[in-house]
Amino acid sequence: MLYSDFTAFTKDQERLISMANDDTGVDYVEGQLFLSNGVVDTSFFPPSDQSKIADLVKSHGIIYVLEVAKFYDDPTLPIIGQVVDMLTKTLNYLPGFISMHDVTYFDFLNRVKAEEDKLRSLGLWEVPHPWLNLYVPKSQILDFHNVVVKDILLKQNSTSGLTLLYPTYRNKWDNRMSAMVTDEEDVVYVIGILPSVASSQNVPEVESVNDKIIRACKDSGIKIKQYLMHYTRQEDWVEHFGSKWSDFSKRKDLFDPKKLLAPGQDIF
Repeated sequence: MLYSDFTAFTKDQERLISMANDDTGVDYVEGQLFLSNGVVDTSFFPPSDQSKIADLVKSHGIIYVLEVAKFYDDPTLPIIGQVVDMLTKTLNYLPGFISMHDVTYFDFLNRVKAEEDKLRSLGLWEVPHPWLNLYVPKSQILDFHNVVVKDILLKQNSTSGLTLLYPTYRNKWDNRMSAMVTDEEDVVYVIGILPSVASSQNVPEVESVNDKIIRACKDSGIKIKQYLMHYTRQEDWVEHFGSKWSDFSKRKDLFDPKKLLAPGQDIF
């Protein structure tokens, strides 16, 4: 489903994850951004809609794509009609811009591999991928959209790769793990800014954009947490782990007292 309004897009995403335990709820929610300065992949949509979608992106600058999945088998097949009815009657996507595919469970799980095979055949897989993955609190996702998506990403000469944006519940994370998401709110947005570059010579340019995004968030008071970050100072790691730093340090002393593991991350 396609959206031209960011608030309607995030509101519908949040509504869908709140319905996860309902029969007519969906099992998977993901959001993607089509940017007018990037490559717009419309291959999921019918050929008759593809040029219309390209025109939408050009006229609006950004189009937001809501992807959902509902798993079913023979006994639960009747529920699919109710799910589609719920989606078409209650969500605020652009009228007419909804497309559905019926695929096997394995093909759904394996869909990224199919994309990989396509890129490998074109010689576009073994290239640098200077990705930036972030978690953003629900209350600041509009600020993030304005500061990062509109004022940074959309103003680049060109973008390559995917930009993903979708919410999840923080209580889905096991708090005993050392992975960090934002602490303050129940709903956290997962952001994946996933560019690829033609060669290693282009990596510094993309990394400078990533650094600009991080600085802009800090300057704007947006409380991001990075995933797979590259800190080089211990104080940055302490800030990253926050309330978990003490437990994290104790685990290091208990299980790796000689500091043999992961020396390249410079955490300790």
